[in-house]
Amino acid sequence: MSTRAYAVRVAEDPADHEACFAVRKEVFVGEQGVPEDLEYDAYDAGAVHVLAVREDGVPLGTGRLLYGEAAATKTDGDPSVGSLGRLAVTREARGLGVGAALVRAIEEAARARGLVAVDLHAQTHALGFYERLGYEAYGPEFTDAGLPHRAMRRVL
Repeated sequence: MSTRAYAVRVAEDPADHEACFAVRKEVFVGEQGVPEDLEYDAYDAGAVHVLAVREDGVPLGTGRLLYGEAAATKTDGDPSVGSLGRLAVTREARGLGVGAALVRAIEEAARARGLVAVDLHAQTHALGFYERLGYEAYGPEFTDAGLPHRAMRRVL
């Protein structure tokens, strides 16, 4: 893929949400073998979803922010910490900076809601990516959806 321009925005309408779910299905269910019933959950309804789209409208990546009560189980109950998750970038768009742009958009959404930090559960192969964006790993490795993960946090 050429380095075409892309934009990152908060998903506002049903078409944007469908695009987010399509990217997640392609990456998590299709590529990584995550069962579809684990990929979509009750948190999706109240989450802030962000979407990266190419200038021609093709979706390239997505991620979501959980905050408040929805994030509490993932942030040790701290209401001032958001939870970044479901970050996915299509194979064709990897290496273009889409993932980093999505993380920054999620952090902006967190700041806009008065949060002071963002936690995430990173697949262990992605630790370096998140470390380069200022996240620090903590706690032991654990398995989620059959894949090894570590908890990470960045203070905003």
